[in-house]
Amino acid sequence: MSFLTLFILFAIGAYVFQLVLGLFQVKHFNKIYRELREQGKVAIGRRAGKIKAGTIVMFAIEDDGKILDARLMQGVTVLSKFRRLEQYIHQDLHFIDSYHPLVRKENKLTQEAMENAREIYLKVSVGDYVEEPAQTPLGQLGTTINVYGSMLKNKIRGSV
Repeated sequence: MSFLTLFILFAIGAYVFQLVLGLFQVKHFNKIYRELREQGKVAIGRRAGKIKAGTIVMFAIEDDGKILDARLMQGVTVLSKFRRLEQYIHQDLHFIDSYHPLVRKENKLTQEAMENAREIYLKVSVGDYVEEPAQTPLGQLGTTINVYGSMLKNKIRGSV
């Protein structure tokens, strides 16, 4: 066999392996979600990681906003699992923000995911939540180009 054939077979094998591990991670996510859903409403916050670790936080909450259970999954690989956050149980989700003393002890990605969960919970509670479609990488590039173009135009206008 040639080197190219071996490389292609290896790449396909690695892709299939990652796909299988990803399916196990989705199965684990669904299991934890069901466990939390049995306790009450579930607030989910996420912070997508491109180069850094991605973060998902889930809170099982009562109708008044008290946290019954809290879980966190953070990592770069599909081997990441949820772990329980005992310190947030019996806290009020309404006050989980960057000023909360427990949240301040967490890393930046976890803080952002927790604030995202709180924001979405509040919007859903008010009936003001609309799921925004995720932007494709090409769409993100277009937005970035437009922003830099506008900044350049403003600098040119300011210097004239």
